[in-house]
This record gives sequence, C-alpha cells and structure tokens, in this order.
Amino acid sequence: MAIVKPFKAIRPAADKVAHVASRSYEDYSKEELKANLKFNPFSFLHIINPGFKFQKKVSGDERFKLVHNRYMEFLEEKVFVKDAEASFYIYEIIKNETQCSGIFCATSVQDYRNNRIKKHENTIESREQLFAHYLETVKFNAEPVLMTYPDHPTIARIIQHTKKEDPLHHFTTPDRTSHRLWKISNGKIIKEITDAFANIDSLYIADGHHRSASSDLLAQWCEKRNEKHNGKEAYNYFMSYLIPESEIRIYEFNRLVKDLNGHTKESFLVKLDELYRINKTEMELYKPTKKHHFSMYLDGEFYSLYLRKNVLPLDDPLSKLDTHILFKTILEPILGIEDLRNDKRIQYGYGKHNVLRMKTEIDKGSFAVGFNLVPITIDEIKAIADAKLVMPPKSTFIEPKLKSGIAIYEL
Repeated sequence: MAIVKPFKAIRPAADKVAHVASRSYEDYSKEELKANLKFNPFSFLHIINPGFKFQKKVSGDERFKLVHNRYMEFLEEKVFVKDAEASFYIYEIIKNETQCSGIFCATSVQDYRNNRIKKHENTIESREQLFAHYLETVKFNAEPVLMTYPDHPTIARIIQHTKKEDPLHHFTTPDRTSHRLWKISNGKIIKEITDAFANIDSLYIADGHHRSASSDLLAQWCEKRNEKHNGKEAYNYFMSYLIPESEIRIYEFNRLVKDLNGHTKESFLVKLDELYRINKTEMELYKPTKKHHFSMYLDGEFYSLYLRKNVLPLDDPLSKLDTHILFKTILEPILGIEDLRNDKRIQYGYGKHNVLRMKTEIDKGSFAVGFNLVPITIDEIKAIADAKLVMPPKSTFIEPKLKSGIAIYEL
C-alpha cells in the first residue's frame, strides 16, 4: 500500500502566482536569470538566489541561511499564504498537445525505505548529503518529486469532478503552458484518495531521485535527534506530484561522441558490422522505429543499425534496455567511453528536433558520430525498478517538468 497524506500548502497569493512560479534554476541562461531577478521582485528565483539582494555571490551554509530568510520575507510580505487545513491539490498542466492532471501530496520516507516508492536511478552520496543539509536549513520542500501510479478509476473520477470547479489558480507562462490548481479539503474526498492509494502497491519515481533520497536522509538525522519521535512529524514525509502512468511523457536522449577513438570511418563500420546489420539510408533525417534499432549519423550520412540476433544475452530488464545495449556494444568497447556520466567525449541531447541538432553539430565538426534511440517506455522503467536495477545515465527525458514555488511543503 502507498501512503499519501494531505498537507497545509504554502502557496503564492492569487494575484502573484504567475510572477512567483519559476522554472528549474539550471534552465535559465545567465542573461535570463539576471533579467528575472532584476525586473520581477516576486519570482521564486529570489529565494533560491538570495545573494542577489546584496549583489553578492553566496554559497554553502551562508546561502542556505539566506534562502530561509528570503522565504520568510515572502511569507511576511504576503507573497506566500499558508492554507489553514490539510489538503490535496490537483494541478493541471497543458502544453501544446500534451496534458496531465496530478496530485500534490506528502509521501512517506518509510515507503521509500521499504521500496514501495521505487527507483530506477543511482544517486550520488555527496549530493544527497548536500541537499539534506539544505533542507535542514531552509525547512521547506519547493520542488516536488514526480512519481507515477497505475491509472485508477476512483482517482481519475475525483480529479475530473474537481476540475469542473473554479480553480484557485489559473495562469499561463511565457512558454504558452497553461497551469491550473484546485484544493481538496473535504474530509470524505480526502479519505477516498488515501484509500485508493492504499490499494496501489507501489509508486514509481519518474524525476527526483536525489530529492527523495535526501528527504530520507534528513528524516534519519531528525529521528536520531528527536527523543519524542513518533513517525508523524513533517520530516517523515516529502512533497510529491503524482500522475497516472498514461499521462507521463518520455523522450529519448541522443548520444554524440567527439571522436572515433582512433578508428577510421571504415574500421569503425567494420567493428559495428560484427554486432549490427548496417544499412545506409537515403533520408535527410532518419530516426529509429523500434527497440534494438538505432540511427547513426557519421561523416554526412545516416545509417540504420539493427542488432543482430543472439549476439547479446537479453535475460533481464537492464540487458534489454536500448541505452544499455548501445553502451555495451558500441560506446564502451569500440569508442572507449567507460563513464557515461563524466566522460567529456560524450554529450546528450533531447527533444523532437534533436536529430537535426545532432546532424548540425556533427556537420560542423564538433562531434564525430551521433546515435538516436527510440524512447524508453514506462513499462521498461517499472521493470527496471521492480528488479532493483539501475538505468544508464541520460536514459530518459521525462515531462512534465514542474515549476518551483506553486506549492511548498514545510518541514
């Protein structure tokens, strides 16, 4: 059973929500970040970039303390308001042809420890420690962990019924994405939601592995220090955004490699021929169409690569994963890339126009070869998580990407 709880959210005031909501900090160029901080005093970016107020670069403990101070200022100035009753929050995102409606809630660190909240990525211990210390100092979650659950008729009915009411917030961001938020504080409906999730075996992390791991670490620290610990404290939970599996969108990451590891074009193709059936295509832009099938761009030409039968044992969910197959057959043994996360010779790209970007970068000489894959499916993610295996880095680009500052969970 999955444990979900309502919580008393900190939310932007209705007249300021469009100004408060921000993208992930890393998503801004230096120029765009500077402009937002200079001209929008309500942006959540002021909280996570607290040194801007003093025109000073800050880091470490000093930054964490100032983040907490900026957050308290937003509360004192009524930029943020706190709900009086614990609630679930329905949040709808509509962008172009994609739409999702999910639930902001508090999820359990105990479920995370017991593997009822399932993972498919490794986390880095130093980052876990750093972010746990950050949470300990700032005392709030502002970026939810994105999780999926199997489509459920009761939850779907409640969401659709709630969306017939007027939302608390309705705004559109400059990327033409529509955002709407509703609050569910009715005790009967809250119980329906918690009971429905109690009948769901597992939740699956789509995005936010380090955030969930850090929340668990913080809970361990707090539990050791709290002689009256009872499991109900706020630190025993972390904020998540739960969406049904049918509404998640998964895109592929392309791989671009700077050189052929000493091979000529001809010797490289000969090596590939041992494991792949290779066809040169006549298409200007070529993408693969099925599993174990890759497109490759090399020296101004696209090739299709079909994995030959029985050349690799495909006996567990990881061995069947295309990103793993590409690594084990080409990137590591032929191109000499052993560390997918840190090797400077490989870069990654995502998005529906990325095949064109890949071709452009190779044509101008920035890279020697590029590979395009079909997207990984939610079933493959679940199979990896169920088997307690780990995907290679940059296996998936997942949407929705959530705004910061729309709902905050206080620790």
